[in-house]
Amino acid sequence: MTKLEQRFPVAAPVSVGELLAEMGDEPTGGRLRVGDPRVREFLVALARRLLAPATARRFPELASLGFFLRRGEIDKIIDSVTPGKDELRFPRGLVFHVPPANVDTIFVYSWALSALAGNSNVVRISPRSAGAATALVDALNATLADAHPAIAQTQRMVTFGHDDAAFAALSLGCDLRVIWGGDQAVSQIRRHPLRPSARDLTFPDRASFAVISTAGWFAADAEARRDVAIGLYNDSYWFDQAACASPRAIYWVGDAESVGRAQRELFALLDDVVTAKATEVGPAMAIEKRVSTYGLAAEGVANEIRFTGNAIATLDLTAPEFVPRRWLGVGTFPQARLESLTDMVGIVERRDQTVSHFGFAREELVTFAEQLSGRGVDRMVPIGAALAFSSTWDGYDLLREFTRLTVVQTKS
Repeated sequence: MTKLEQRFPVAAPVSVGELLAEMGDEPTGGRLRVGDPRVREFLVALARRLLAPATARRFPELASLGFFLRRGEIDKIIDSVTPGKDELRFPRGLVFHVPPANVDTIFVYSWALSALAGNSNVVRISPRSAGAATALVDALNATLADAHPAIAQTQRMVTFGHDDAAFAALSLGCDLRVIWGGDQAVSQIRRHPLRPSARDLTFPDRASFAVISTAGWFAADAEARRDVAIGLYNDSYWFDQAACASPRAIYWVGDAESVGRAQRELFALLDDVVTAKATEVGPAMAIEKRVSTYGLAAEGVANEIRFTGNAIATLDLTAPEFVPRRWLGVGTFPQARLESLTDMVGIVERRDQTVSHFGFAREELVTFAEQLSGRGVDRMVPIGAALAFSSTWDGYDLLREFTRLTVVQTKS
């Protein structure tokens, strides 16, 4: 079996058997508890590193992670899972995380919540991860210098290739397996059985889209409209629009004339943002976008294709229900017009995850959610917040998933 590269804490390569044996030992200060102060202090210290100006400027997505890990946010997450009168909440045990390679920071959100729940964790970082993932691992190891020894003893991040033996051994050794990365990845990992008492928490292929009210757009001032463009940029260009929560299409609610004007204004503003941020889309990605958009036109589901350099591509769908849920390349925005938000009810599928919105009242969004009745869409957030991770994701309350309850009752 291939040796695992130990990236956090940094150590010599190790076999799966050696790793699992080490993690089975009692940590210094005793086993972790739900909301363990040793974990809290480590995560708060990590947040300070990620929010340092030099790191935040280079990797804005790490600043978002830093905000998520601030002490106040951590305290709110822990407080949200206070057990009932006859209940005690405990960690599940050993959690094996398999995050995707194309979203560099998702593994830390998943791992941090599981560690907060008091679990020991093994995170498999893909050999293809780079950039922000490398910066994160460096920050984790730097933070470890002042951390309680229990952190290094219970938390491991390793890298190995597509080694079936390693996946199988880690799967059999864990109490909960967390699989991100799409339908194919979930199916491949699930080929490796778990022990009968263990279970999977899966995050398969999801699709998301944005929806904008033209009434709300024209009621907004110039600053608010620019904020929408900046938000759309952040939602779409971070992670090359490949994140499950990044919008794959934009729906406009309004009459044809107002939709046309609002579209022109938004994409002119987005072009300004792209220019200001010196965004570069290389030749390979530019070709990918043209193949995708012209392919949709050839299929008869899109027309009126427009390119603004290599960075922005827009196209009109011939019908709203033809929304493409597959990745088309960064900065590609299929669009369609609707008469009302409720017209989307028949379009939504179970795999649709996030609706990022602008210009709607809360009551409209609540009515839309009630009409969907859980058939799809797990999140509705303002444009610009699509990639803001929370402890509730894909309909799961993650801290509850990472823990288990013991009921203690006595005669009254």
